[in-house]
Amino acid sequence: MPHRTFMAFIFPSILAMVLFITLPIFSVIVQSVFVEHEAVLIAVENCTPFGCSDQTTVDTEAMAELRAEKPLGQFAGLSNYLNRNHLAIGEVGEIFRTAPGFVAALGQLMNLPFYRALAFTLTYTFIVTPFAMALGFAIALAVNTLPRMARGPAIFASILPMIITPLVGSLILAWMFHPAGILGAGLQTLTGDPGLSLKTSAVLSWIVLLVYGIWTNAPFSFVVFYAGLQTVPQDTVESARIDGANRWEVTRFVIMPHLGPLATFVALVQLMDNFRVFEPVVGFSSEATATSLSWLVYNDLVSQDAQQFGSASATSVITIIGVIVLLLPVLVRTWREFNSKAV
Repeated sequence: MPHRTFMAFIFPSILAMVLFITLPIFSVIVQSVFVEHEAVLIAVENCTPFGCSDQTTVDTEAMAELRAEKPLGQFAGLSNYLNRNHLAIGEVGEIFRTAPGFVAALGQLMNLPFYRALAFTLTYTFIVTPFAMALGFAIALAVNTLPRMARGPAIFASILPMIITPLVGSLILAWMFHPAGILGAGLQTLTGDPGLSLKTSAVLSWIVLLVYGIWTNAPFSFVVFYAGLQTVPQDTVESARIDGANRWEVTRFVIMPHLGPLATFVALVQLMDNFRVFEPVVGFSSEATATSLSWLVYNDLVSQDAQQFGSASATSVITIIGVIVLLLPVLVRTWREFNSKAV
């Protein structure tokens, strides 16, 4: 393909990436080093038929002038990253200096909002991703062995969690786990605890969120692996069976190596999606027991007092860095395997 034709072909994609990915990320990075203007307060006299009193109110005109002069706010450097709502370097150092032990220090660390959200985000990512991939692969193997007439309904049932909107699905399951719902009432009966609910039990909230995450992520793995199974060389499979390999050995030594590149692709996508978990936290209303980094961004932007754009941007940048750190080992391994094959 001529160089000019190739550039004309990929230019729309490059332009879209610059406009909708690169520039927004750059904007978020810039905003993360600014904080909102402090409120300009003025004293006004409020008079009623019963007398007059002084009240403090925000000077809207002065605030409008400040925003017009400095629309990004006040430059704050790295303070958004280091304050108590994010990395909290000072508090973390004090905790590890004064805590009686490492476990106690971790317990105190969970009182900080960022580390509490980071703990759930990492737990969700590293549990949901492998289990969803394994479940999707197992379902793909099972569906692939069904008669052709039965595969259509089986495929539809397998991808049903993908069809349901994540927020709607989490809301439905949250209602079912409500104390008045069928699952919530059943758990209370089984455990003998009439006060057990998602809002009061952090352990139950985490378990339900993780199970829901596996259920909703498995269909994507199933679709990719099922498509990959259609490309497995049947001659190799038959040769392995003639040599005495059982079903497990065929799966391990023939099918799984063939689907290795697909597994890498699925892992990359799932890691990115799961590290940015948001809808289940909102759907289950688990803010008191389980929050995520993406939820912290949302919380800063819908704050009742004032929208904290700088704080939300700092959390977004940290989330982007976290995604890069998670993907880096997989990308490095893939690059090394590609180079070894090229040689």
